[in-house]
This record gives sequence, C-alpha cells and structure tokens, in this order.
Amino acid sequence: MIDVLQFLAPPFVACVVLVAILGYFGLHVLLRGVIFVDLALAQIAALGTLMAYMVGHQPGSLTALAFSLAAALVGAAIFSFSRTPEGDVPQEAIIGITYIVASALGIVIADRAPEGAEHIKEVLAGAILWVTWETVLRDLVICAAVGALHWRLRERFRRVSERPAEAAAAGWSLPWWDFLFYASFAVVVTVAVEIAGVLMVFAYLVAPAILALGISRRWAARLAIAWGAGLAASALGLLASYEWDLPSGPAIVCTLGAFLVAYAGWRWLRPRRWRNNPGS
Repeated sequence: MIDVLQFLAPPFVACVVLVAILGYFGLHVLLRGVIFVDLALAQIAALGTLMAYMVGHQPGSLTALAFSLAAALVGAAIFSFSRTPEGDVPQEAIIGITYIVASALGIVIADRAPEGAEHIKEVLAGAILWVTWETVLRDLVICAAVGALHWRLRERFRRVSERPAEAAAAGWSLPWWDFLFYASFAVVVTVAVEIAGVLMVFAYLVAPAILALGISRRWAARLAIAWGAGLAASALGLLASYEWDLPSGPAIVCTLGAFLVAYAGWRWLRPRRWRNNPGS
C-alpha cells in the first residue's frame, strides 16, 4: 500500500495544483459564457508543442514549453479583442473556428512528424501518471504566481466576468482586461496541457464549475465545491488507473463525467421547489 501511495503521490499533487487553479478559472469561463475558450486555448497550446517537435525539440523541454506558451498567448490576444458589445459575430463562433483550425493544423503537423499519431494521443490524454516532482514544483510556482495576481485583482476580474457592461460604463478597457485574464489563463493552460493533456484540462475547467455554479451563488462556496469535486475525481481516477491499468487522464475525465451524471440525477429527484433555486 505504501508503494502505491509513493507512486501516486507526484501525479496526485500535480492534480491538486491543477484543480486549484483550473477550478477557479472554470468559474470565470462559465460566467463569461465562453465555454469552449479553455478547450481552444488548450488545443492552441498543444499545437505549439507539436510545432516545437516538428523542428526537433522534444515535448517537455524548455523550448517546447516556450513554443506552446507563445501559441497560447496569440490565442489569448485573439479572444481578448474579439469580444465587442456591438459585434454581429458571437465570440463563441470565433472561439470555435479557432479551435477547429488549431486542431486541423495539429493533425497536418503530426502527419509530417515521425510517430505523429502517438504524439496526438499524448497531447489529448496527457501522461500525468508519470509526472516528476521537479515538474510538479515548477508548475506549482507558476500557478501560484498566476493565482496571486488574480487574488490581488479578484474584484476587477469578477466585475469584468459577471458585469461587463457595468465595467465598460465605468470607463474600463474591457479588451485589455480580457487580455490580462486570457494571457494569465494561457500561462496556466500551457503548463497544464503539458502534463495533463487537452481532455483533462477541459474537464477540470468545466465539470467542477458546473457543479459549483449549480449548487451555490457565493464565490467562496463555489470554489470549495469546485476544488472538492476536482480532488475527489482525481483521487478516484488515479486509483482506478493504477488498479486496472487504465489511462490516467481519461479515467479522471470519466470520473468527473460520472459526478455530473450523479448531480443531474440529484437535481431531478430533489423537491421541485429546490430544482431551480441553488443554495445561497
């Protein structure tokens, strides 16, 4: 049992770091109504990694990380300046086509690279079960720095996410506040995709946030719910992965999916007067 815990300790701590920062960002993403921006940014970051591999840099290297971050920051700029109150084109359409183009480019690049299919699989599913303590510590420092920035500016980020019209009326430059949000988000997504893969990053962002927003209206409670759900799913998914030799990332994603199914059943079965009245 001790050997199992020692083996699973680095991936679980990595999950704790990712759940903490992605659970927070997920709440903002859902409140902004740009559900697929996280998936698009994750795919763009993955595209950067594939581009680095194509020119001879191994995934996980500092150069590959730089390629990935640069690509994600370009995506952040696109999404930041595509939100306009008077725009005729919904921002989700821009996010969707960006994701499709990034995915297509990834397939084209992988087709030209040796063992491209294997790298596509790794980008999607990740390899968090084999993460090292060195990588965990690096990602902890990066995510803590981003978290400190958002804590310092938390009221402004909340206002831009929840009440953008009010922020614009107060004279705030929404595109630049959006860029600060998406750029910091891009940094987190870059390091997260490297170890967890696109699918797991998207699940960590959206699934816990759905549960949190459906259950409570208070930010502190929402964060607690999102973090609790993410950590529980991580522990169960990693144990299932180890016990039955399953891919760890998909196992965690499926566990989060099971949580959502259970939550939907709970909402359906509870008394009617509570169904549309999440707790305060």
